[in-house]
Amino acid sequence: MGCNCGGRGPRRTVTVYRLILPNGVTRDYVTLQEADAANRREGGRGTVVAVNR
Repeated sequence: MGCNCGGRGPRRTVTVYRLILPNGVTRDYVTLQEADAANRREGGRGTVVAVNR
């Protein structure tokens, strides 16, 4: 009987929140609140987008 170790089942989609700064730097955060707080620390000039991985 074959191994049922995974790898063949449905893939889970994980949403991360990506902060994109004006200088081109990107940072990923687990929650929107973390991304917003980081954006405020950087002066509020960045953009936060949701990304599915």
